[in-house]
Amino acid sequence: MAITSANQLELLQTAEAVAREKLIDPELVVQAMEDSLARAAKSRYGADMDIRVHIDRKTGRAQFTRVRTVVEDEEFENHHAQLTVEQARQYMADPQIGDELKDDVPPVELGRIAAQSAKQVILQKVREAERDRQYDEFKDRAGTIINGTVKREEYGNIIVDIGRGEGILRRNEKIGRESYRPNDRIRCFIKDVRREARGPQVFLSRTAPDFMAALFKMEVPEIYDGIIEIKAVARDPGSRAKIAVISYDGSIDPVGACVGMRGSRVQAVVNELQGEKIDIIPWNEDQATFLVNALQPAEVSKVVIDEDAARIEVVVPDEQLSLAIGRRGQNVRLASQLTGLDIDIMTESDESARRQAEFTERTNLFMEALDIDEMMAQLLVAEGFTNLEEVAYVEIDELLAIDGFDEDTATELQARARDKIEAANQAALDNARALGVEQSLIDFEGLTPQMIEALAKDGVKSLEDFATCADWELAGGWTTVNGERVKDDGLLEKFDVDLAEAQNLIMTARVLLGWVDPEELVADAEAEEEVEGEGDESETEEEV
Repeated sequence: MAITSANQLELLQTAEAVAREKLIDPELVVQAMEDSLARAAKSRYGADMDIRVHIDRKTGRAQFTRVRTVVEDEEFENHHAQLTVEQARQYMADPQIGDELKDDVPPVELGRIAAQSAKQVILQKVREAERDRQYDEFKDRAGTIINGTVKREEYGNIIVDIGRGEGILRRNEKIGRESYRPNDRIRCFIKDVRREARGPQVFLSRTAPDFMAALFKMEVPEIYDGIIEIKAVARDPGSRAKIAVISYDGSIDPVGACVGMRGSRVQAVVNELQGEKIDIIPWNEDQATFLVNALQPAEVSKVVIDEDAARIEVVVPDEQLSLAIGRRGQNVRLASQLTGLDIDIMTESDESARRQAEFTERTNLFMEALDIDEMMAQLLVAEGFTNLEEVAYVEIDELLAIDGFDEDTATELQARARDKIEAANQAALDNARALGVEQSLIDFEGLTPQMIEALAKDGVKSLEDFATCADWELAGGWTTVNGERVKDDGLLEKFDVDLAEAQNLIMTARVLLGWVDPEELVADAEAEEEVEGEGDESETEEEV
């Protein structure tokens, strides 16, 4: 087939027809045709040549051009597509590196093989353009709800027709034992859109917590308008869910607005989620108050929060324990997901027994260490003293405030406590030296003899060893393994050394060893303060 003998407008008509069918830009189809004709021309004139084709967008006439580029002498490799500056002077007045010399070449006759190759190039380009169009269309819709039609089921996964493309609803993204037949209508949440070799993949979900949040946004105008905000969602898909909401208008009850008149709004969401029971909870900045709300319908007697460990201890009446935990731990698990904290639940009787055990343990500690009777030891514990250091180094007036304690008694108790501590310190140092601890670690400020002994037992025997430790190795921390938080015990954790203190100790050791320049540390600290200050200023401006 000769380009010149064919109806030249047929190229443009074909491009427009393909573009309409595939819903892509006609310009992309014309460019694909230009590439395919250029490839066919290279097979005719030589693969080393730079042949380019331009199709006139009005007449459809194809112009074939040979291009040679001016390059530096050391880069000259292909005389078919390149020219040196000296060679280019034969054709140009003042050639520069990068200039192009263009010569028209006769159009090629497309044989059967060349025509087939050109067709494949066009189809490939059209497919790529179609994929880009699908990806661009759906990438910005991630995080929204879409209505589709079930096309088929493949190995438990549902293929959904979502208009100008297909989405996949994986088996684990379906609620419970949902089953669908072809042509069933389905509503899903667009969880993710990815580019893949076989084209854009749209991943759908009906179990994502964000799906419930999006449904409430559709049903509750106040959420759509931003008057009410959904702060957190936790779901056990198909069974039960908890959603925390807050109202920015004091006259609007967030829970009541989400429930609706006679429960109409929440019922619409429940019906879409196959009868999933939903607890709507008022969100509160105070973690303890929020958790009490999250554990509804169970009543809570007391809440104790450990912010460092991101754990929370909840005490409930004995008869409320099963209600607080829920069937198979469902209620406490959802409350934990909602608050982002690990929750330990115990009854009032369990907590009372634990407090009694702690009281007895501390009483025995003081009786043995200070050689005092049980009554006096109990008085110390009742006043809040927990260890020998508090007794030894507290202001004597605090001891004198205890009923029955005179100045002689208080002075004697502090002397005994200090003697006991000194003896324990000496024993710890002796054990550490026996384990091979170097004097550099013993002389390092900030470590007690008991800390040094604990480090030595773990193989940290010199200041160099200590300086190579990580802060979490000393203070401990939490890691997530298979979705569960696991405790990592620190070498100095039992001495109440937190991450900030551990990091400070390690950096001090590195400075002493000359590993770190103290001036750089100061500069880094000042830079961090400046960044924090800028953040505070921007927040203030936003508030204003």
